[in-house]
Amino acid sequence: MELLMYGLELTPEHPVATLSDFAVAAESAGLDAAFVSHHYNNRDQFVALTDIARETDDIRLGPGIANPYETHPVTLASRMATLEELSGGRGLFGIGPGDKSTLANLGYDQDGALRRTLETFKVAQRLWAGERVDHDGTFRAEDAALNYEVGSIPVYVGAQGPHMTRMAAKHADGVLFNGSHRRDYEWAAKQVAQGLEERPDHRGEFDFGAYASVSIAEDEQAAREAARPPVAFITGSAAPPLLERHGLDRERAEEISAAISRGDFEEAFGAVTPAMIDAFCITGTPGTVTGQIESVLEYADSFVAGSPLGPDVETAIELLGDAIGRVDSA
Repeated sequence: MELLMYGLELTPEHPVATLSDFAVAAESAGLDAAFVSHHYNNRDQFVALTDIARETDDIRLGPGIANPYETHPVTLASRMATLEELSGGRGLFGIGPGDKSTLANLGYDQDGALRRTLETFKVAQRLWAGERVDHDGTFRAEDAALNYEVGSIPVYVGAQGPHMTRMAAKHADGVLFNGSHRRDYEWAAKQVAQGLEERPDHRGEFDFGAYASVSIAEDEQAAREAARPPVAFITGSAAPPLLERHGLDRERAEEISAAISRGDFEEAFGAVTPAMIDAFCITGTPGTVTGQIESVLEYADSFVAGSPLGPDVETAIELLGDAIGRVDSA
């Protein structure tokens, strides 16, 4: 099973056709994978992925990530299998509990997030293998099956905390670890190592993927300003130990989370501090970004550049391709 090396996240705040153009540019820039993020208030990720699959040739693609709360996990498995079929076997299943701030708007509180995530992809793997499935856990399925052939699809778990990261290393094909700072990856590598100690040999290789917010531009200040929205979402969902690791104000983070939940994004983005940007986004000029990616890859195997990419996404994709090229040649 070929695992990813370099990828990027596309956010459906843009029209679907624009996202496909970005994916084509990423493919031309030499990136290996494109993930499409999901929040209910943006455009639909699987519609976007369908269009991307039609417009690209080789780049791997998938949700980054899908959450198993809004959509029944069996239905989610079928959507992913359909994308795998349409793309000619290029699918990557990014799965995780999702953003708690926006899920709260829909009445979900992420109870049993680890179990829900694990059960979702385990059931999906059985369905893709052609099994009929009965399941009674964090969700129910009775005599469920897909009436078309699927096969194997790589599963990447979106993680940030220790338990989810260790679970991914034990059970999944890869992890998309949400972090942008060397300090977080040094910590995460220890969690991955613990999970791998319990990983059965038959599960094969594991890909420790860095899923890092990136904002790259020739103008450093413009890059930092563009980082505010994703940093607000990351901060608003951050667990207290993560905030403590970076010396960030927990009360300020709670205010940002509350602002996001009530839809006051301008207030949330404005409350982001320079220290939050330093902790939760790789920002700056191509040379600066190259160095930060290299520091992350001292621990991780693969690298996915997450939102916002930069103040101008099309330019950022080109700059990101150049930066990754320098990392590869180092």
